[in-house]
Amino acid sequence: MKIERIELRKIFLPYRKPFETSGWIEDGNHGIIARIFSEGLTGWGEGPVGLEPWYNEETTETAWSIIRDFLVPVLFKNEISEPEEVDKLFDPVRGNKIAKTALEFAVWDIFGKAKGLSLSMMIGGERRRIPVGVSIGIQKDIGTLLKYVESYLREGYQRIKIKIKPGYDIEPVKAIRKNFPGIKLQVDANSIYKLEDSEHLRQLDNFDLLLIEQPLAHDDIYQHSKLQKKLKTPLCLDESITSPDLAVFALEINACRVINIKPSRVGGLTAAKKIHDICMHRSVPVWCGGMLETGIGRTFNAALASLPNFTLPGDISANDRYFERDIVSNPFSLNSDGTLTVPDVPGCGAVVDENYLEKVTVQKLEIVNK
Repeated sequence: MKIERIELRKIFLPYRKPFETSGWIEDGNHGIIARIFSEGLTGWGEGPVGLEPWYNEETTETAWSIIRDFLVPVLFKNEISEPEEVDKLFDPVRGNKIAKTALEFAVWDIFGKAKGLSLSMMIGGERRRIPVGVSIGIQKDIGTLLKYVESYLREGYQRIKIKIKPGYDIEPVKAIRKNFPGIKLQVDANSIYKLEDSEHLRQLDNFDLLLIEQPLAHDDIYQHSKLQKKLKTPLCLDESITSPDLAVFALEINACRVINIKPSRVGGLTAAKKIHDICMHRSVPVWCGGMLETGIGRTFNAALASLPNFTLPGDISANDRYFERDIVSNPFSLNSDGTLTVPDVPGCGAVVDENYLEKVTVQKLEIVNK
């Protein structure tokens, strides 16, 4: 397949309310939407990058530049026979995983449409429904947090995850366990703690958590291996796992017992599936994290989570969890059993509302392969 034309958009899609982690606050999705054209077909992709480099080193501006100046020329120069080839084609460009994901997703989508296969079928997914949980940002007080937990459990979400930080960790968890003793519960620190905090973090062992996600530095694996020895609760790595090789390293030194796989963090579906397969071979459970994607990116997460080793509920959730209105006309809705239905139509399954997409577009660029 030869890519004939690529359309890029910076968007701003506001969240229902700002989402706060231990290190930053996001007011909406500032990602990049990519659309590729070939042989009468269209493929959609999303790079869910932030305005500022708080989650990783990328920003909307850097991703835009990398896509425009380096990744698009690579796609234009090469004829692609399978979507897995894109991962290798982009390999000479170091890092910039979310930028790569925007185009890699679009290639998967257009190949699915060309072959008449859903993403889930293309990567070997086995589930038609995937269990999902919800991620709750840091709240102004514990009372507000408990109200959110109660409302999401009432909606049917199978697992609750809360963001934590020093001064907002033990007490919120204790309050949730007291009021909702039997729920599946996990916490996410987004790299805010240090190894010296291990005795403090050991208090979390008292609350039967599924896992503690990325407590130490975003680029650390070794110190996590030291921390895991001190805790009964499984550690889960997120930001530290940016490639299949780093997943192997983390598991070899027992730095974690669970891995959160976000396809956008590792460069796309190809690398994400490799990490899934590595963990499955070692009987290490995985789950699919989210970057508060639009309905485009959410379909790729759902397809990934249909693979057999995704045994923990993911952070995919229904579209209306974050947005009053999404840029797709077929948003995910939560099923009564706390699952989402995996799209089974050719490609990713997102039906883009192009009129609304135009309204939330901040900048648009069309590049033709001459």
